[in-house]
Amino acid sequence: MTRIWVDADACPVVIKEILFRAAERTATEMTLVANQAVRVPPSRYIRSLQVTAGFDVADNEIVQRCAAGDLVITSDIPLAAEVIDKGAEALNPRGERYTKANIRARLNMRDFMDTLRSSGVHTGGPPALSQADRKAFADQLDRWLAKCRNE
Repeated sequence: MTRIWVDADACPVVIKEILFRAAERTATEMTLVANQAVRVPPSRYIRSLQVTAGFDVADNEIVQRCAAGDLVITSDIPLAAEVIDKGAEALNPRGERYTKANIRARLNMRDFMDTLRSSGVHTGGPPALSQADRKAFADQLDRWLAKCRNE
């Protein structure tokens, strides 16, 4: 049985709501992992897991618990790389799938931007989540759920 794991500390509320509806509609087990309490609707498919505070504690818990074929929702590129190495799939809240083909380039770009920031260059943050981002996320999620139903 495939599951959805959500890196919930930084996941936008609107994305969580899309995930809640999809988990209920498709009877897919989903766990939101965070180092703070996360409210989830009453459901037999949706639960939250609070881990202790600390650097990468929630990420490490997701890596430890996810399995091949599972879907991990995260904007954390190193976490995405780790779950892909385990055979899971990764999707960010903007609807971008991380794959074996693109994850190394994403890691390199992340490291480059970190280097710029540590050199004092202001790189700005990501743009606000747009309606197009929400649609792209929902479309990718639906594709994954349909694939799981057909397996």
